[in-house]
Amino acid sequence: MAADLPQKPPRTHKPGVVWFTGLSGSGKSTIAEDVVQACAAQGIAVEYLDGDRVRAMFPTTGFTRADRDEHIRRIGFVAHLLEKHGVLVVCSFVSPYRDARDAVRAMCMRFIEVYVATPLEECERRDVKGLYARARRGEIRNFTGINDPYEPPRQPELTLDTTKLTVAETVAQVLQRIAAA
Repeated sequence: MAADLPQKPPRTHKPGVVWFTGLSGSGKSTIAEDVVQACAAQGIAVEYLDGDRVRAMFPTTGFTRADRDEHIRRIGFVAHLLEKHGVLVVCSFVSPYRDARDAVRAMCMRFIEVYVATPLEECERRDVKGLYARARRGEIRNFTGINDPYEPPRQPELTLDTTKLTVAETVAQVLQRIAAA
């Protein structure tokens, strides 16, 4: 009877969590989306969790430090569960506080932190939604980089400066790091 059951295909990748962090407008989502597409094209079981998309599903999530920490821990737990079931999880969240990112790292078996280290001035220049301008006018409270801190990772697995690299170059670096981990 057991011989009639479908066999699981051999794993073509290692599960893990690739965590993109950086300021709003740094390029996290753009790079992450291309990484997800490249992985899917290779037949890798991949799932994408993005800050804007997740917040759209949970619109009452606040922006205080406690709210953000709890939000990141919840997302980290979901990522951990997916990883545990063989999925490569790509996450793109500002996740401004080191402690919250470190808590997610501790949950995961294979955690690759990607710091998109785009300078604040460039993020403001790219801001198509006008969020930085609104924060500078005092219309948005707790906005990371303006009136709320961003704590850069101390030892990320990969650091990308999108003012010096093209999207294709950053994606290639991330894919190379995933393959090496």
